[in-house]
This record gives sequence, structure tokens and C-alpha cells, in this order.
Amino acid sequence: MYYFIVNYYSGSGISRKIWREIELILQTRGINYKSVFTNYQNHATELVKELKEKKNITAVVAVGGDGTVNEVINGLTGTSIPLGVIPTGSGNDFCRAMGIPLRYELALERILKGELKEIDIGRVNDKYFATIVGVGFDGQVAQQTNRSKHKKLYNLTKIGSLSYIISLFKVIFMYKPSQVELHIDSYQTTQEKVWLIAIANSPCYAGGMMICPDAKNNDETFDICIVKGISRWSLLRIFPSVFKGKHILHPAVTTLKAKKVQISSKQSLVAHADGEIIGKTPFDVTIQPSSLTVL
Repeated sequence: MYYFIVNYYSGSGISRKIWREIELILQTRGINYKSVFTNYQNHATELVKELKEKKNITAVVAVGGDGTVNEVINGLTGTSIPLGVIPTGSGNDFCRAMGIPLRYELALERILKGELKEIDIGRVNDKYFATIVGVGFDGQVAQQTNRSKHKKLYNLTKIGSLSYIISLFKVIFMYKPSQVELHIDSYQTTQEKVWLIAIANSPCYAGGMMICPDAKNNDETFDICIVKGISRWSLLRIFPSVFKGKHILHPAVTTLKAKKVQISSKQSLVAHADGEIIGKTPFDVTIQPSSLTVL
């Protein structure tokens, strides 16, 4: 039995249309399935925890964006139940990292083939994440994006990353870089004038921005990107290079690898995980090796 968890609101209603098409395919092919629908934030996590009591689960399939995937893995992580994803969100960066097709019918075919892959998952404080935790400027931009009135329109026109770019321009002129205390594995350091810290389990976020281009979700290690000591105008100049991962060549950008990161700061810094706001510093981020099975 395949259990589909459908976020009806992902992609500003795109999920509803796609789910109707998926149901037709499943019914035509005689595939056993059940569907449940999310009604509020973190509902998908609750639904998965309820499903775990059942014995006939072939897979749990998230129909939604990276936020929906994040909620589902917070229910699935640590179990042997496979995760399938049919992307309907604005970014779909988890699917990009996994090579899952962005067209729903091809994503469904990938699920039904039944090929399994174990991947690492990150844990930040008491929550799990699949792609990236972004702290500081990055978190502020994510917060602004999620509040944006224009995000729905951009999702409908399949240019969801544009809402992130517009939010970036709104935030950059009022954001103040901060002093940050970092514990990176056994190494302790104080970083001055920090704009952002990205802790990555996969390369991209915000619809394909390659913030940590070498990150892999099966190497038991995070890739870390720190941007500091740079003016607003210089940050704007190097911003386009993030789409190809070339920003890491700039002297204001430091890249590291670690299994554990602790972040604290005098000034509270907002953070996101998989694009969803998770609170403010301090944060304790650790890798969870081979803890999720994906179709």
C-alpha cells in the first residue's frame, strides 16, 4: 500500500491539480494506495507518525514542496519506511539533489520502480532537515519570502526562486552582519561581520542556488559556507555566481566540512531548515548518517 500525503496548498494550488492526475494514473494501473491531506503546519509529521503503526506500508509519498518533504521526514527518520516525493513546490531542491524528475508523471514512475537509496539527514536542535540550514541573512530572506504576497503568483508561473531574489533585495539594505561563535567539530572560533552561514546536506536551495556545490547527502559530512566581511554592494555583485556555485571562489566566502556545528550569537539570528523557519540562535546541528530511505 502506497500512502500519499498531499499538501493541497503547496505551489499555491498546483498540488491539487497534480494530485487529480496522479489519482487517475494509480486507478488506471490498479495500484493500491490511500491518500491523506494536510490542513495546517506540521500536520504531515503527525500523519506520518500515525501511519507508522500500520504494517502494510510500501512507501510514504510526499506530494508537495521542500516544506512538505521536511515535515514528512520528521515523521519517517529512523524508520525503514521508504520516502517517495512528487514535487509540486516552488523550490523542489530535495528532488534536484536526488535526481528525482520535476515532472509529476516521471516522479511517480521513479517511485513505482522501487529502487532504494539510503541518505544522511541533518538534525538541528530537535528537528530534522534534508537539504540546508541557513542562519543569519539567509534565514531573514527565507522568512521574508514565506511572508511574501507575491510568492503564490511566482509559484503558479513556475518561477518560485524569483520570490527569494526579491526578498533578498528587500532584506539586504537593512540587515546588519553579526559576530558569531562557532564550534565546528572540535574547532572553536569567533567570526566577525558574518552575513550568513549555510550548513548543507545537499548542494542547493531556493530553487537551484548552489550555495554548497560539493555537498552530498551520503558522505556523512556537512558542507559549510560562511560569508563574512563583505559590503552590501559586493555581496550583490557576487550573488549571481551562486547559481553556478562560483561564489565560493570569492575571498569573503569560507567553505568547510564537519559532522557537528554549534552556533551562538549575541544578536539573535533567524534560521531556516529546508526553507522553513525554525527559530533563532543558538543552534546545534549534527549529521545523522544513513537514516532515511528514499525511492
